[in-house]
Amino acid sequence: MSKDNNYQNYQVKQGKKLKLSDIDPSDTGGYSEKKALEKTADYCKKLAKWQSKLYAEKKQSLLIVLQALDAGGKDGTVNHVINALNPQGAKVTGFKQPTAEELAHDFLWRIHPHTPAHGDIAVFNRSHYEDVLVTRVHKIIDMPTCKARYQRIKEFEALLTDNNTKVVKFFLHISKEEQLNRFAERLDNPAKNWKISDSDYSERLLWDDYTQAFEDALSATSTKDAPWYVIPANNKWYRNLVVSQILADTLKAMHPQYPQPSVDLDKIRQEYHQAKTQAKKHKTGT
Repeated sequence: MSKDNNYQNYQVKQGKKLKLSDIDPSDTGGYSEKKALEKTADYCKKLAKWQSKLYAEKKQSLLIVLQALDAGGKDGTVNHVINALNPQGAKVTGFKQPTAEELAHDFLWRIHPHTPAHGDIAVFNRSHYEDVLVTRVHKIIDMPTCKARYQRIKEFEALLTDNNTKVVKFFLHISKEEQLNRFAERLDNPAKNWKISDSDYSERLLWDDYTQAFEDALSATSTKDAPWYVIPANNKWYRNLVVSQILADTLKAMHPQYPQPSVDLDKIRQEYHQAKTQAKKHKTGT
């Protein structure tokens, strides 16, 4: 990515086959960490400004999807970018292994109730894409079922688009070496011990299978209205910069506006001045 805001280089083009090896997970777009932090702060301010209008307008909504391999930085992105949003109009939902009740329904059943209402922003920390990633890698579903789910997902996201929900999807792209470094940090840092799971290293053995699954899923489901972006995420500060920039530009393009007041402002101002005059008279005893 250049400093001309050319993050479109990271967008998965509709109908094109993605190769993750073509995108350097250590890319910094020519930014220094200091400059990236400054720019990220600016974009987060813009995010907050546009969210305020979106919430007041209540005509549109935004769905943000975060996917990554283990230790890819989904939680970090929430902490450093999504935290810029007012929680009154934003909600983060993490999708874990499906429950027995959820498995008794279609794979999108558990997802739909968490999509955003008009005026809101929803963030999926993992998402409906788990059902074409984990399920495929572990051979819970076969390829014909997987491909059918790609189509259902596109239809689901088209339905959201038809209801004025903008969908933006991020794959946080880290290298195999960086993942190992982050696993080591979880072991060494008591504040991150809780993130360690039994599956960390066993799933790592399936790296190539997951890479293929992500490449196929992103290629099949990136559309003009619900695009995927592959974000270089080895450097957390650059990840935050690109994600915040894309989200700020997305909200700006949605162009939400504060609604017109529902009351007669001249009348309210007159009543205010009358009340203020009465209060002053009461205070002076006149």
